[in-house]
Amino acid sequence: MKGVNSAAMQAEQLKLDGNLYFMKNRFGAAIDAYTEAITLCPNVAIYWTNRALCHRKRNDWTRVEEDCRKAVQLNHNSVKGHYMLGLALMQRKKYAEGIKALERSLDLGRGANPHSYMVEEIWQELARAKYQEWEHDSTQRSWDLQNLKECCEIALVEKYSLDVTQVEGFTDEITDSASQQLQALNSVFSKASEPDTPKEIPDYLCCRITLDIFRDPVIAPSGVTYERAVILDHLNKVGMFDPITRQPLRPSQLVQNLAVKEAVGAFLETHGWAYRMD
Repeated sequence: MKGVNSAAMQAEQLKLDGNLYFMKNRFGAAIDAYTEAITLCPNVAIYWTNRALCHRKRNDWTRVEEDCRKAVQLNHNSVKGHYMLGLALMQRKKYAEGIKALERSLDLGRGANPHSYMVEEIWQELARAKYQEWEHDSTQRSWDLQNLKECCEIALVEKYSLDVTQVEGFTDEITDSASQQLQALNSVFSKASEPDTPKEIPDYLCCRITLDIFRDPVIAPSGVTYERAVILDHLNKVGMFDPITRQPLRPSQLVQNLAVKEAVGAFLETHGWAYRMD
């Protein structure tokens, strides 16, 4: 028991040394200190996430992923572990797995401390990841649609040429029919590309204060829905009143608007371009 306690104490001191090195941007020395701590106590998740953070500063994403996978294995609720794992996977263009890790990190962060800077940072990275995934997928969809459209157009032109040579005296009717078919074809492909075409986001999905799409919508007794962080900041810095109706309002009166949250999720699911952070 005494030997175990001694090892744990040494590991904690090495962690503190690593933290000091990290603050001085001596990432190599910090990695060495955290590695020694891990050698002494390999089952402490924070040693792995601290070392992963050093690897992140060096853009060594392979090692970030390795350390974070170990960290979340040791502690399933490690916010930083899931967060940096998500970042590492996005760097390797593993979009689906990276987004899953970032979403897990965001859920854990909101549960632990919903108003922390970490939650905002995770959201920013998650939105960026979602946008990257949409951009990658939409580019492929655009190419596929364009190729398919060109094949259909060629087929219609060939059919038109064949019909003209086989039927005499009805060229005007054949031409009109071919023109209508081409118009219908363009309409179909234009409709198919609509979800990937940016447009104005519906007002009911946006905060009345920031005009940005909701992340964590809450509804006030007045019936007005706000972004949670924004309305709480207003209540804290400006005053305890509803900024739209001017009615008295306290934080405890705010209730999560699940209907709007689900509507936002459904909209973003089919309009990934709306994740873009300007």
